[in-house]
Amino acid sequence: MEQDQFREALLQYFDELRERVSTENGDWTVKGFIDVYQRIYSISIDTKVLSKVLELLMLPAISRFAEERGYEIVLAKAQNQYPDVSLISKSNKALCFAVDIKTTYRTGKDKNGRMRVSGTTLGTFGGYFRIRNRPVSSTFAYNRYTRHYVSGAVYSRVTGIDERKVYDITDLSDIPSAARDFQFFLQEKYLIASDTPGSGNTKNIGSTKYLDRLLNGTGVFAKLGVEVFDDYWMNYLTWAMAREEGFAKPPYTNLKMYQAHKKQGSEILNISEDAVETEADDNGEDALETDILDVDE
Repeated sequence: MEQDQFREALLQYFDELRERVSTENGDWTVKGFIDVYQRIYSISIDTKVLSKVLELLMLPAISRFAEERGYEIVLAKAQNQYPDVSLISKSNKALCFAVDIKTTYRTGKDKNGRMRVSGTTLGTFGGYFRIRNRPVSSTFAYNRYTRHYVSGAVYSRVTGIDERKVYDITDLSDIPSAARDFQFFLQEKYLIASDTPGSGNTKNIGSTKYLDRLLNGTGVFAKLGVEVFDDYWMNYLTWAMAREEGFAKPPYTNLKMYQAHKKQGSEILNISEDAVETEADDNGEDALETDILDVDE
């Protein structure tokens, strides 16, 4: 199954997702948490709480897709395991798709009138992202996946929610929603990735913070391709990582610097083969290996 076929097939189930998540007037269908005495406790606008509840609402639509389209569904066994959902084709076991579920909220328009979002993290650029031939805090090895997708929701936060207020089940229609105006997206990870980490000095890939890029899959790596995305983030170093490896600073911290860094290394390609010399001997031993042998002797 080609990339676009998988995405288009899964997108057909997003209508069900919209019905689960949003009312006709755009409010969130979830009003709070209910106990056995039918008391309802308001949901705050805490992003972690909202994200987890939205993830639970999105899973049934993905599960129905898997059942009807012939996929085995494997859920992550831990909160920090990648991805949230693995989908393996029953007719062709070689086809395996990663679907990570993410949420973000609108933060307002910039000076040019473009809507911005808070952004989200797209998984680590260490661990399984660099060690790709075996599972490392991941369901399967990173290379096992045919494509890596992000399924997500964008929403607007509603302020003024009184988190202390407890409602009765009869008040359900009067309980204010903590979020509204949902938009959903399904994109390959590299299409919505940023060239900066998700937050602070963490080892997480950040997403774009522009709504249009998120919805349309037109992030900074979109025109460059997944190979550039992989190379960029597999070799990205935070300042702490650079110091640990003996560098004064990272070789690059954005795509402009990455391009300049790559140009430096490619200068040798402009030199004729006859002009390139080596001190490796005829047996192919390099200087480092020879030095080690000398020390042992």
